[in-house]
Amino acid sequence: MPSTARADTVGSLLRPPYLQEARQALTEGKSTDAAVRAVEDRAVLEAIALQEAVGLDVISDGEARRTNWIASIGVTAGYKAPLGGFVGKTIAAPTWMSFWRNSRGERSPFQLRAWPVICEPLSVQRDIVADEYGFLKAHASRRTKYTFPAPSYHRVFWNEEFSRDVYPTVDDFLVAVRDYIREHVIERAMALGCDYVQMDAPNYGQSYTDAEVMAVMAAEGHDLKAELIADAEIDNSVFEGIAGVTRALHVCRGNGPGGTWSAAGGYDSFAAAMFPRLTNYDSLLLEYDTPRAGDFSPLKNVLPSATVVLGLLTTKEGLLEDAALIEQRIREASRYVPLERLALSPQCGFASAGAGNPLTPAEQEAKLRRVVEVARKVWAS
Repeated sequence: MPSTARADTVGSLLRPPYLQEARQALTEGKSTDAAVRAVEDRAVLEAIALQEAVGLDVISDGEARRTNWIASIGVTAGYKAPLGGFVGKTIAAPTWMSFWRNSRGERSPFQLRAWPVICEPLSVQRDIVADEYGFLKAHASRRTKYTFPAPSYHRVFWNEEFSRDVYPTVDDFLVAVRDYIREHVIERAMALGCDYVQMDAPNYGQSYTDAEVMAVMAAEGHDLKAELIADAEIDNSVFEGIAGVTRALHVCRGNGPGGTWSAAGGYDSFAAAMFPRLTNYDSLLLEYDTPRAGDFSPLKNVLPSATVVLGLLTTKEGLLEDAALIEQRIREASRYVPLERLALSPQCGFASAGAGNPLTPAEQEAKLRRVVEVARKVWAS
């Protein structure tokens, strides 16, 4: 099994203005795919250089080739998704979408013209791993990771009215997504030399955490206990029988444009049912940068075979966390998970959404350096 990355990262980095401008030019018909690809190459090379310079133990491509973290289907213009079969429909978006809040806790719901719904059998439209990971692997001198939305996250793209003719139940659809991710993402990345694959699953923090959100979902007819178990089991099955690679799952509470978030509440609402079911995971990246995440006690439910990567530095603002306080919180977490099974990272990506969070590149670099600084001190051996 690959060694533990004590100084870890979740995935996305701030996208440079020149990259945003190039994508906009493509959308307006003023550029070409080849020209944008060259601009993306530049952004990825800069992302690699930054992460290697600060000394992270594992690096990503900054998700620079994506318009946001939802790489599988694409929810913004100008992005060619790897998966086909989705059609934009004017239906109600997932419940938690209306509970996004800003830094003051005020409701700031997303306004979408259409929500993507699975209406046709899944189809592979491009080899996203070759397009993204191949370049990263070829140009990085450090260990690399590849990130992708977890199977369970796709639950929100199945609709009873429009989807059941192709996938009679949401579980049928999630199995199809799971099989695609296993064959075309995980196994493909490993074939290209990747030994760290991370599934991103904010749905646990969004649908099964916030009491207000859960109450509305229950009133809508959701059996949240059953859905939670089903999500954990489908996510666990994606790595069934796969070894020799760090198998990771990242959970957060929403990381929207401008530092917005979508849920409050600790892991205690789902830890006992979820964590023990993750028998095929080696690492859990968990958000702990804010009191909204609760205390560390739910970590007692993590299987003894898994490492917990503590997301103790926020990506939602530029203020740099105190190194001594970060170390103190790691020691607090070690009451529930031994220190040798802990690691450190920012709480989420710096640009999960296209526009990114409200901090500067210099502030982003300082946070990454702080992750490395504290990790080297805590796990000096």
